[in-house]
Amino acid sequence: MKVLLHLCCAPDGTIPLERLLFEGNFVVCFFYGHNIHPQLEYEKRLQAVKKLVEYFGVQLLAPAYDPHRWFLETKHLAKEPEGGKRCMLCYRLQIEEATKHAIAFDCEVCATSLTVSPHKDPELINAIGKTLSNNVGLSWIDRVWRKRGGFIESVAKSKDLALYRQRYCGCVYSIRG
Repeated sequence: MKVLLHLCCAPDGTIPLERLLFEGNFVVCFFYGHNIHPQLEYEKRLQAVKKLVEYFGVQLLAPAYDPHRWFLETKHLAKEPEGGKRCMLCYRLQIEEATKHAIAFDCEVCATSLTVSPHKDPELINAIGKTLSNNVGLSWIDRVWRKRGGFIESVAKSKDLALYRQRYCGCVYSIRG
């Protein structure tokens, strides 16, 4: 299967990418970082993602950094707590962009690394992913990558590969959280 894997960051991408490749899939990675603030942080994360995809020998799609739309879409939710409505909208924006790129690159299936993190709601993320994918005729890989030791493995793999590991989710609002 040709899978587009949305990467939220390199550390969280380690295990989904490794497992999808092990299962025999052809994987194209997509890094959407328009939510990441400041730009220097985005650039650190992009370099880590490039290092990860180079290690696994897969293609990376990474649109130019453009946080403008993200801020326009989320500014009314600036005071929301971490994990609330703003995060839900952010997941939707990221996965929506992933599905557009999946179609453009002839992928049949989408997945995300967002469900590696123990700080995120995997059921919500997978529900968003399934809906958005199905809306455009794609399938969705409904996995909680942190299960079966996935999160712990991702931490170890990140250390082995010397990947940059961030201290906050990404947006300007999560810095204060």
